[in-house]
Amino acid sequence: MDTHIAIRARGVTKCFGDVVALDGMDLDVTQGQIHGLVGPNGAGKTTLLGLLLGLAVADSGRLEVLGTPVGRALDAPDGVAGFVDSPALYPSLTPRQNLAALAALRGHDARTAEVDDVLAEVGLTGVADDRTRGFSLGMRQRLGLAAALLTKPRLLVLDEPSNGLDPAGKKHVHGVLNRLAADGTAVVLSSHNMDDLEALCSEVTILATGRVVFSGPLSKLATDDRELDYRLLASDPQAARGLAVDTARIQVVDDADVRHDAQTLVVRAQVPALDELVAELVHAGIAVRELAPVASPLEAAFLALTEQQEAGR
Repeated sequence: MDTHIAIRARGVTKCFGDVVALDGMDLDVTQGQIHGLVGPNGAGKTTLLGLLLGLAVADSGRLEVLGTPVGRALDAPDGVAGFVDSPALYPSLTPRQNLAALAALRGHDARTAEVDDVLAEVGLTGVADDRTRGFSLGMRQRLGLAAALLTKPRLLVLDEPSNGLDPAGKKHVHGVLNRLAADGTAVVLSSHNMDDLEALCSEVTILATGRVVFSGPLSKLATDDRELDYRLLASDPQAARGLAVDTARIQVVDDADVRHDAQTLVVRAQVPALDELVAELVHAGIAVRELAPVASPLEAAFLALTEQQEAGR
């Protein structure tokens, strides 16, 4: 058995009545990896997180977590922690009291120093003795992360962990997750925030109607044969438009949603055709001041997937 694999799923299927939430899903996640789950609502992300946390069991297929086959019991496998939807907290208790109570429910007698350490790690020391009833969404998310960290998990499962966080809070949480991964913890997170996933994840899995449509490094989404929209700002916009129209395999996109202003040209192309256009612009003495994807490769893949699902309805 490969001890470096945190999650191995083969042919995992889960149904709720007539609804197929996961349909023969395969997945591999290695230790020390931050792995993102992407997909439209109803794609099966929450169901998968529930299976990993022991909140549900698969109807068929094989699921191994941290080297151990997951059985039929509704119980989190040893070494796994996290939350789905939002953390379960006691609103009348303080963060310190919440963590002590949650640890006791798991059969762990958490020492005060341990509680204080994880509160400091997620940046909640200053409110450790305040009742959580008045906490913002972002503060509750941080406290949920602290509760998971208290068990020193080898697999951390998180659902929208950046919800409600301001930029400083998001940076703090990202730092925590990166440190965990560097120490060998596998992190699986589901999010609709593409910026978060691109900043954190070494690999992503895209789900659609319970099936894996892509799984691998983010770099594979930005291959030369993938056509994307690019925003181009040049010193002579009209001349740049004329060259783009005359360049093979370049499509000028006249879409107010992506153009932003009259000075910006949006073109749709594969990378080789885009390189050819840039060379033509330079040869014509037109300066390229900005050239960037309108949407990242991950976001473009998500949008294409969503559009395909809408078209198929």
